Amino acid sequence: MRYMMLVCRDPELEITPADGEAMGPATEAWVKEFDGRGVRQIGERLAEPADATTVRVRNGEVVIADGPFAETKEFIAGFDILECADLDEAIEAASKHPVAPFGTLEIRPFWPLDLDLDLDLEG
Repeated sequence: MRYMMLVCRDPELEITPADGEAMGPATEAWVKEFDGRGVRQIGERLAEPADATTVRVRNGEVVIADGPFAETKEFIAGFDILECADLDEAIEAASKHPVAPFGTLEIRPFWPLDLDLDLDLEG
């Protein structure tokens, strides 16, 4: 089963200099473990929320805004796509991520492609 794991950070939570220095090697070790197990398919860090551009189409007009979609203190700092046997394995991967002690990891399964939907896109 495929999962998107959103790596979220709260900028108000302070990270000690020692924790900051350990983050790079800890992340490399996490990537090596879960890449090696075939769980992590791809992942990347994201730029700061101030670098985001939000795009909407309203009444046929493209509306562009600077910044993220939602005004929250936590923000998505990165993502990983996981291929796991089940939710328990995805939770294990998230719980071992170096951001887990001070951030939030949201795990969300991908929408099944074979799901037949009757979406009312105009309503």
